[in-house]
Amino acid sequence: MNPAAALGGWIDRNLLALGREMRWSYLPPLMVYVAAGVSGLTAIVGTFYVKERLGLSAGFLAALGFWATLPWSLKMPLGHLVDLVWRWKALLVFLGAGLITASIVIMIGLLGHTEALRAIAPIEAWYVLSALLAPIGYVVQDTVADAMTVEAVPRYEADGTPVNEARRRSMHTTMQTLGRVAIIGGSVLVSFANVVLLRDAPNLPPAQVGALYLFVYELALVIPVVSVLGVMLGLWLRWRDAARLRAAGYAPAEVDAMLNAVGEPPPVNWWILGGGLAFAVVSVAVGLGDVPVGQEIIFAASMAIVLFLMWRLTRELDPEPRNVLVGTALVIFVFRAVPGPGEGLTWWFIDGLGFDPSFIARLSLIGSVLTLFGLFLFRRFMAERSIAYIVGWLTIAGTLLSLPVLGMVHGLHEWTAAMTGGLVDARTIAIVNTALESPLGQISMVPMLAWIANSAPDRLKATFFAVMASFTNLALAASQLGTKYLNEIFLVTREVKDKAGRVSVPADYSELGVLIAASLVLGVVLPFAAIAFVKATRFRSA
Repeated sequence: MNPAAALGGWIDRNLLALGREMRWSYLPPLMVYVAAGVSGLTAIVGTFYVKERLGLSAGFLAALGFWATLPWSLKMPLGHLVDLVWRWKALLVFLGAGLITASIVIMIGLLGHTEALRAIAPIEAWYVLSALLAPIGYVVQDTVADAMTVEAVPRYEADGTPVNEARRRSMHTTMQTLGRVAIIGGSVLVSFANVVLLRDAPNLPPAQVGALYLFVYELALVIPVVSVLGVMLGLWLRWRDAARLRAAGYAPAEVDAMLNAVGEPPPVNWWILGGGLAFAVVSVAVGLGDVPVGQEIIFAASMAIVLFLMWRLTRELDPEPRNVLVGTALVIFVFRAVPGPGEGLTWWFIDGLGFDPSFIARLSLIGSVLTLFGLFLFRRFMAERSIAYIVGWLTIAGTLLSLPVLGMVHGLHEWTAAMTGGLVDARTIAIVNTALESPLGQISMVPMLAWIANSAPDRLKATFFAVMASFTNLALAASQLGTKYLNEIFLVTREVKDKAGRVSVPADYSELGVLIAASLVLGVVLPFAAIAFVKATRFRSA
């Protein structure tokens, strides 16, 4: 075959076809997902703010990361709540937008009115509050967006004729793929914005750098606006479609049945709502009470609650799809629960390799663009392979692509720079590694989301999305716990100075190499153990 024709055919199948399948009804949830992607606008600035102005250890930040990921395990009661208040779920998006706004406003206050906030509470306490408010807002919005993807796929054409099952299944896959595209597309936008905004940061005096950080957070106020506009667009589209169907001669009751994807709300499941409320109360009490091993207690309790609620919910499914659901959830859970090296690696990039905000922004842009490209590149791969196969492939690829970072800790970049006359230095290796590794991150989730959208009971779509999200996002809390343990075993510290400019904590990156190696070993062993278990039992993966 002609190479140009082959390339054109690939572009048509993987890029243009997705564009042709786009529908106006997909836009409302996609706008909420875009807002989630745009949330990364402050990530780089936040990293430098913590490193330069707060004396928080890598272990503390990993622990904070645990608490910040914990709200995502509440997606199950939130999902059931969305099913119960389906017609009013837009109000939850407004609530999430308010929490996100509060988080951003706190950071604006920390950067622009530091002393005023310090007079009320310690700066570290304000930062922790901001770090916890944002994920609560995002999890509320994400839960609603997941439910919106279900009603975004129409069951009836514009003239009222039913959409056949095969076409609806294809549209669900398209919708979930576009959802990942929207999230990553948002990250591409903010990565490009960071490249532009932070390009002069290395050459600015500290006062102007602080003003630049402040402007980035002020710009982030657009994030909740995007999600609210998405909901308003959804309401307008529903009004338009209802008017069109009424003009075609359908009665109001028929129009309502055609446009309401879930029919009558399900009965209230007090196990789910009560369990979620109990979990939230216990989590807050343990967190505020500073209970010893509090994170472990909360993780064990949340895991027990989620597993119990999953058991009750999966009784809605026949045995075969139930085994598929459990096997899929287990493999993805373990894959996402692998601990990482933590913030110490980022600090070493900054201190040891001299990576400034501008360069890290360029790395982020490269990663976001290629992740988006990877969704198109691996679209058929995701559709045709099982989750177990995909996770195994991602595990091997991710491990191999992490080896250059471990090599740089031991001087690989110095050797390559000497051998190439400075051409292949630390920044070159980082760019190439980011370019190769980035497309792998989002691939495992799309087939599972499409399977849920197509296979879950109609009345419980949001609940099933939330169940899987609670379980697999609880894996991120497990990952943060593992990261905390690794950072307690292999201590990595950055230089911290007190107000007088004296060094209170010296920099020490001597154990960073073994820390990375330990995370790489766990990253191979744990996923393949989960895959082997699923293969050896009655469970299967989607």
